[in-house]
Amino acid sequence: MTPGDLRDSDTVLIDKLHLVDGKLLKRAALLLFHSDPERFFTGAFVNIGFFRTNDDLLYHDEVRGDLLGQVKGTMDLLSTKYLKAGVSYRGTQRIEALPVPGPALREAILNAIVHKDYASGIPIQISVYQDKLMIWNPGQLPASWSVEKLVGKHASHPFNPDIANVFFRAGQIEAWGRGVERILVSCREAGCPVPEIRLEPAGLWLIFPFPPTEAARDGFGNKSVKTRVKTRVKILECIHKNPHISAADLEDLLGITKKGVEWQLRSLQSSGELRRQGPDKGGQWLVQS
Repeated sequence: MTPGDLRDSDTVLIDKLHLVDGKLLKRAALLLFHSDPERFFTGAFVNIGFFRTNDDLLYHDEVRGDLLGQVKGTMDLLSTKYLKAGVSYRGTQRIEALPVPGPALREAILNAIVHKDYASGIPIQISVYQDKLMIWNPGQLPASWSVEKLVGKHASHPFNPDIANVFFRAGQIEAWGRGVERILVSCREAGCPVPEIRLEPAGLWLIFPFPPTEAARDGFGNKSVKTRVKTRVKILECIHKNPHISAADLEDLLGITKKGVEWQLRSLQSSGELRRQGPDKGGQWLVQS
């Protein structure tokens, strides 16, 4: 939308967004802009909980208000209260990264809020554990669609076209049906596991496994920063001594799991501290100074 559009009155702007049916507001207008949409739609909020186990809820929050505000409120709560940032170092620079890449997390929240079935009366539910984050959205894929089609190239087919149009005009989403693709690409680029998508009769699950690590965790899912940094330094020392060393050799030398080694190597490459030259077999590692 242009700056000129925003100078229009609320009445004209709502009309330009096609949120009026005759003389009445559409339901999408209430969800998007009313400060308390639950007056009209039961369950129009986001429920977030941290679980030790499936039946052991430690704490929870509810994010309410208009849908545009719910995106920001949910993202803020997850990134400041529920997700513990891992710490790495590039030289003397301290780098913090969430276990779910920020762009992927934001896109997942947007998808859940934009495509939810608001007639269900059930809130979006986000369950956080020490090793994963799960988003459940009471919405459905278009008829005849499968999970395979959702993760592949497909046309945009929003469950709530009026809501999707406003989020698009606000610059929050694209109009090309690339939301899931962007989530997967963001996870791969960050060296994080790609999420699992699970379709059930009552809704859709998006499950983000956290990156595996050899570091110890406490009961709340906090990783030992000292252990992770120490392992990182040891890997670089081993590679410096033997640039041709394999991941299997690193497992044996350091006594950590294959997934732990693979995650550390991806992280070192993402931070620019390590580069692979040549093929997996016959190539070598280059430590970047």
